[in-house]
Amino acid sequence: MFRGETARQITRLTRDTLALILAGGRGSRLKHLTVWRAKPAVPFGGKFRIIDFPLSNCMNSGIRRVGVLTQYKAHSLILHIQKGWGFLRGELGEFIELLPAQQRIETSWYTGTADAVYQNLDIIRNHDPSFVLVLAGDHVYKMDYGAMLIHHVDSNADVTVACVEVPVERAHEFGVVTVDAQSRITKFLEKPKDPEPIPGRPGITLASMGIYVFNTKFLYEQLVRDAGTTSSAHDFGKDVIPSIMDSCRVMAYPFRDPVTKKQPYWRDVGTVDALWEANIELVEITPELNLYDEEWPIWTYQEQLPPAKFVFDDDLRRGMATDSMVSGGCVISGSKVSHSLLFSNVKVHSFCEVDDSVVMPDVVINRHCRLRKTLIDKGCHLPEGTIIGENPEEDAKRFYVTRQGVVLVTPDMLGQQLHHAR
Repeated sequence: MFRGETARQITRLTRDTLALILAGGRGSRLKHLTVWRAKPAVPFGGKFRIIDFPLSNCMNSGIRRVGVLTQYKAHSLILHIQKGWGFLRGELGEFIELLPAQQRIETSWYTGTADAVYQNLDIIRNHDPSFVLVLAGDHVYKMDYGAMLIHHVDSNADVTVACVEVPVERAHEFGVVTVDAQSRITKFLEKPKDPEPIPGRPGITLASMGIYVFNTKFLYEQLVRDAGTTSSAHDFGKDVIPSIMDSCRVMAYPFRDPVTKKQPYWRDVGTVDALWEANIELVEITPELNLYDEEWPIWTYQEQLPPAKFVFDDDLRRGMATDSMVSGGCVISGSKVSHSLLFSNVKVHSFCEVDDSVVMPDVVINRHCRLRKTLIDKGCHLPEGTIIGENPEEDAKRFYVTRQGVVLVTPDMLGQQLHHAR
């Protein structure tokens, strides 16, 4: 994509950048899925976790110095990173450091996104980067951060905010920005009730992706100032960015494909409906998110599993899957799976029907079960004859049913008290 001097410039910039991934949030809108794990640790796409996407973006962008800031129920997230992301070479200056909330400066836990970075200022200073890239750890997308760094330097910015276009009706979920003709941010409102549309484009507004590039010295100054402001919630979107727009150069970076100029894939999978929909999209013939892209691979912890297996070929007992993704270690025994995504190690026993469902790892579906539009959490063992997705009122008595009719099932709901980080 980039050649010659531009490619060398990007290499210099990425080598001199420290990425900090904010992965400490619970993600309460995901309901029961985040009772025992942080949102970035939620499984996605058949074999990945959400955190794998910003981490892979860093690797593919040439940023090999990364800190992951954790807090809420981070054990499974930490295990995943230790198992799957230990391939960097320290002697080459490459690393992924885990930075749990440990009260390094204050005597409290992380109180906001800016406070999380502030409490690790001594670690940032030790690495001495020229730029700090702050990333949200809970979005699914592919992005070349090198292009954003080029934009940041060329626009002579103090801080650059990556932005994405969203419908006005969804803008209350994000920080909404207004820009001038030079892409300088003139207004930043966190989750406004009445968002301002893009001029000339009614129904569309510009939202922050929670991705920031800071000049390091400038970041130090703003975090120290914010830490001393008692009225601040110590959050980048609520406090730090709005407070500096008039006096500093705060620039927007539009997230667009460099060739087509169209907005690439980006999903905030922050609700059960959004998570189910983003997973189900992957079973389409040509999904917008291409997991088969050899030029921009998504890395993860790869379990050593046998291939998926489909057994029995009788008229009433045929193991088959259509319009579906089936991961390694799965066995579909005399059952039909359609328009569904099965994560690793799912066992579907005979005479079952699984439709429009997302089934997370290590699930056992016993005989004569029927599942429609479900999201089955990791480790569930569905009893023989379980029927879900056909009677919303009955489903709501035992499980969580979303506004769009997706039925979320967790081990706790089935009376299977696993109570361990997964």
